[in-house]
Amino acid sequence: MELKEVKDSKTVKDFTQLPFLIYKNDPNWIPHITQEIEEVFNREENPYFTHGDCIRWVLYDNNRPIGRVAAFINERTAHTFEQPTGGMGFFECIENKEAAIKLFDACKEWLVKRGMKAMDGPINFGEKDKFWGLLSEGRDKPAIYTMNHQPAYYKQYFEEYGFVNNYEQIVYFRKVQDPPHPRLVGLADRVMRDTNYRMEHMKTGNAAKYAEDFRIIYNKAWKAERTDFEEMSSERAQTIMRKLKPVLDEEICWFAYHKDVPIGVFIAIPELNQVFKYVHGNLNLWGKLKFLWFQKTKGFNMFTGIVFGIVPEFQGKGIEAAIFNELGKVIQPGKKYDSLLISWIGSFNEKMIHILVALLQVVPYKKFITYRKIF
Repeated sequence: MELKEVKDSKTVKDFTQLPFLIYKNDPNWIPHITQEIEEVFNREENPYFTHGDCIRWVLYDNNRPIGRVAAFINERTAHTFEQPTGGMGFFECIENKEAAIKLFDACKEWLVKRGMKAMDGPINFGEKDKFWGLLSEGRDKPAIYTMNHQPAYYKQYFEEYGFVNNYEQIVYFRKVQDPPHPRLVGLADRVMRDTNYRMEHMKTGNAAKYAEDFRIIYNKAWKAERTDFEEMSSERAQTIMRKLKPVLDEEICWFAYHKDVPIGVFIAIPELNQVFKYVHGNLNLWGKLKFLWFQKTKGFNMFTGIVFGIVPEFQGKGIEAAIFNELGKVIQPGKKYDSLLISWIGSFNEKMIHILVALLQVVPYKKFITYRKIF
């Protein structure tokens, strides 16, 4: 077996095409979009290169690609843990333990040379909303957009190498037409009786304003929840909104305000994999045309909540209930969607899990594991 760094068009192609070998007989696998994967490794596109570095490899056996992996360091967060911690991800491998160990070792050696004493994985060299965690439950359901889908033997390889469960990520499910819990309605009504509060869904014609509102909420809410928090800039918020805008549905993106100050957000998008499964991982010109065609002819009946947060001083006041109650009032009559996913909630976020289960009556749909390996 020979490990080669991804440096040229051939190794890039082998890196992106390997999953088609691994999952060729898996009906629930939907390939990630190649252009989105490559953006992670593009120094001009990925802002994490301004404060970090990464490398990726393809493993060959007799010139046939059989595995791939990437290793990276985010200097802003690497030293916020008990020991300097890097990351690894984008791991794919045929069912061969020796090959898996060779890939893990490559990551470890690269990180050790740069002063790291542990690695988390499989994670992303970027935000946690994409390509993060190892699928542990829900393999019998179709892959979710930008979330991983892996064979069962990966879990064995990670754990036998010494990776330990650091936390779990849970995706929750709810049928849209199920009636709201009476307690949710009661809490929402109590909030809305106070005229200082208002809830509104996004207007895409004013996307720049909502991007800034999102940034304000994010920097307050997520800072209180994460030790590895990185403050979001206005530029970054505008970039995120610009990328989301083509697929946004105004009626499933909601903001909460108190005296016109943004205090809560729920952003959802149609479950894009319901259409991306026809694109086969390539969003080139032909892929975009196929996406538009199948979006029109097949459409979406599921949407996925990708961001949900309340600033700390307004948590526990029923703002969460008010957002979901107003959302339900708009989408239930239209019957455009029949199911909702909320992606993903960390097992460490017990407050949010309690709110979702108790008020929204969601049930687990998929579970992922973020591992840590101490060197």
